Parts: sequence; C-alpha cells; structure tokens
Amino acid sequence: MIRRSRVLAATLLAAVLVTASACSSSDDDSSKTSSTAGSSGELKKVTYVTAFGAVGRDSFAWVAKEKGYFKDAGLDVTIQKGAGNAQILGLIKGKQADFAALDFTGAEIQAGKGAFTNWRAIAAIHQQTLVSIMTTADTGITKPTDLNGKTVATATGSVSELLFPAYAKLAGLDPTKVKIQGAQTTALNSLMAQRKVDGLSTFLLSKKALETASKKDVVVMPYSQYLSDLFGNAIIARDDVIAGDKDMVKKFTEAAMKGLQYTIDHPEEAAEIMHKAEPTAAVPAAVGEINAMKPYVSPPNGAPLGHLDQERVARSIAILQGNGLMPAGLSPDKVVDFSFIPAS
Repeated sequence: MIRRSRVLAATLLAAVLVTASACSSSDDDSSKTSSTAGSSGELKKVTYVTAFGAVGRDSFAWVAKEKGYFKDAGLDVTIQKGAGNAQILGLIKGKQADFAALDFTGAEIQAGKGAFTNWRAIAAIHQQTLVSIMTTADTGITKPTDLNGKTVATATGSVSELLFPAYAKLAGLDPTKVKIQGAQTTALNSLMAQRKVDGLSTFLLSKKALETASKKDVVVMPYSQYLSDLFGNAIIARDDVIAGDKDMVKKFTEAAMKGLQYTIDHPEEAAEIMHKAEPTAAVPAAVGEINAMKPYVSPPNGAPLGHLDQERVARSIAILQGNGLMPAGLSPDKVVDFSFIPAS
C-alpha cells in the first residue's frame, strides 16, 4: 500500500514540476490595508494575522515587534489574532490583512480547489506538518494500528481531519475502521481528558495543554512520520502586496524570521513578551509550545530559517492530489514566492 502511494505521488510530482512556472502570478490591485512610507521616514503600516489566537507558536510576531525588528525594517505592524485557515484566508481575500500565518497544507488544499488564490507563502515557520495523533498513555494506544475500532476527535473541517485517511493508509490502518468525531478546536483536550474519545487528531504543539488537562502522560504519533514532505505553518502575503512593494515584503520577512529565531532561542522571554501584549496568553503553555516546535523550525541541509524548498512543495502537492484532496493543476509557484528566502 505504501509503495503504491509513493508511486502515485511520484507520478503526480512529475506532472506538478512540468506545469510549474518560473515566477509567481499576482494581480495589480493596490493594498487597502497598507500605506506607503513618506519621504519623512514615516513607518509603513501593515496588518499581520496570527495563525490561531495568542499562543506559543505565534509569539515570534510579538517578539519581532517588541524587539524593534519590524520598526528597523521601516514597518508599523498591527498584530491581529487569527482563528484558523478559513477565517484568515477570508481576511486575505477581502484585503483586510497584508500578511498572515496559517497551516500551509490546508491553504494548499484551498488554493488547489480554487477557493482562495490571491496569496503566496513567503516563509516557512515549521518545516514539517505538526498534525499528530495524540492520546493519553492509559489508553494503551502506542501505534497507528492500535486505533482500529477506536474513536478519534478532530476539529471539524480541519486539515487534521482531511489528512487522516492519507495518514492512516500509509501507516497500515484502514481509515474506515476508525470513527472520526468532529468537534470545536477548544473542546478537543477536554474530550480526551474525560476519556470521551480514544485519541485526537490535532497539532502536537498542544501536547503540554493536554497533559495539563488530563494530568496524564501523552503519547504523540506525528503525521510527519509518513507524510514527511508536508510543511506546517507558513507566513503568507497577499499577491498585490508582493507586486506593489516587494522590497517591503522582503524586509517584513527578514524581521519576522529574526523574531522567530529569537523566540526559539529564548522561549521564556518570548512567552513573557507575548503575555505583556496579550495578558490572557498563559506563559507556561506558550513556553511549552515554543519548546515543542523547536525541532521543526530549522530547515534541512543548512538552508536559511524560513526556507521553502520548491521540490518539497511540489511533492506535497502531489501527495494531496494523489489522495484526492484537490484536483490536478496546482503548481508550486501558485502557492509560494520562493524569492524571499532562497536556499543560499
């Protein structure tokens, strides 16, 4: 089964690479949310939306602002709290945000379906998908095939739900033998802590929160073990923002990556900085998320922080097409502008 999936993915990859063009497409509309700096040196105002609220994985944006990285780049960045891919892509489509962080795989699927297409990824936050199966140790579930006949909760309509069949098949598990229970994202840990389900399909960064809620050890089975070419969160920009001021986008990208590097180097300080700006953000939980994502931030082969490898993006598209998550036709240049963080 795994061999068949890889053969199909390889075939689709070839098709994706053939259709990829050398540059990103963009429209000529001017940004409605950004204002150009004047000759007096006025900072350029832009809006950035986090992937999901104010949590550890998004703390680097507040770090970049607090440390002056955005200001040094000539930018006055307003940070808004996001609420998942659908809401974020809607803000981007409606030109209510210039930049955002989101789950790249989920955004690829939407672009492949033609639903949201006026954006490009400019930097990777996580080099692999962070979607995982998580369960408490008392369930006795330690490997994917142990989920046979079990109930797994996941956020309704999320990328976790969409990817589960592909993950299950590659892991040797019949996905039809697992009951998928949709739920609100905020209810997942409670469902597991109360043993109303046998496991969760969610982001591994919430491991610490699940341990706290359940008061038990947590077993994590990352999707990346079988779907290694999928990226996690990425920073995106609107097409017209890129077309209108590419130098500004480059400066934003560099400042954001400085914030990301500082965050993974100084988790406690980063969490405190975010808490200062967003008092409801719990410091211990944020530190836990930052530490959990550290292994997934650095690109392989010594590439710069944030680098998106074009061949890997092509393979990720092939995987998603091969598992029926979107039709053929999407190429890497339609979802990534590779010019902002080249390999060297």
